[in-house]
Amino acid sequence: MDFTKLLPEDCVCLIISLTSPRDALRLALVSPALRSIADSDAVWERFLPCDYQKNISGSSSPSLLSWAKKDLYFYLSSHPILIENGTMSFQLEKETGKKCYMLGARALSIIWGETPEYWNWTDHPDSRFSEVAELRLVWWLDVKGKIETRKLSPGTNYAAYLVFKLRRRRYGFRQRTVGVHVNMEGTTSGEVRSVSLDYPQNVPQQAQERGDGWMEIEMGEFLNECGDDGTVEFCLREIDCNYFKSGLIIEGIEVRPKNVGRSIDQVDQL
Repeated sequence: MDFTKLLPEDCVCLIISLTSPRDALRLALVSPALRSIADSDAVWERFLPCDYQKNISGSSSPSLLSWAKKDLYFYLSSHPILIENGTMSFQLEKETGKKCYMLGARALSIIWGETPEYWNWTDHPDSRFSEVAELRLVWWLDVKGKIETRKLSPGTNYAAYLVFKLRRRRYGFRQRTVGVHVNMEGTTSGEVRSVSLDYPQNVPQQAQERGDGWMEIEMGEFLNECGDDGTVEFCLREIDCNYFKSGLIIEGIEVRPKNVGRSIDQVDQL
């Protein structure tokens, strides 16, 4: 039975918009009449975050605001756009439409980051940002970032990931650990985790390869309950001055929902 003939179109539209992107894609296959509603801007705008227009209008791609909302949703779920004068990126998690951000290296606080003897700022062909931070030589490694919780999707468990590379010629990371942690600003520092960025090839890696040519390692997780006006802080630190560190390239710190099911593609509609 085609219930589009039994219910007003705006009622059907509301029902579909209260489901999920995957459900909307499935419903679009039921009948031509239902497809026109399931693919409509009225439905897909409900799957976009409420502040998507603000993020796009201040981004490197403001023309996206003229796109059909379904096309915009899938573009943002696979193409990060630059915001905050190119120091951060924004995109959507494909399955849920929840917000993801990456703080580029220029949005981070890096001890001695402006001292050329210690850090070098350069472009990189694999990076979405115009600059990455390349560690030349330090004994004291200290990198911090933060993001306001109101920017994130409420009611969501997030994790923060250091996104990095290691040069072939590096020192101070092989079989040694660095400390990482995530905590709410103004609270007692969260649990410090010891992780390794560089292990021999025959040892299981803590760091994982990404699909964009970089590596990532989880720094910690947090629950963004209500999205109140708070700030989450991220920290990478290694302060053993008995040996120096070099060869680390930092693209940024990515904050994205954790433990989300498999992603959807327009081809994977069932």
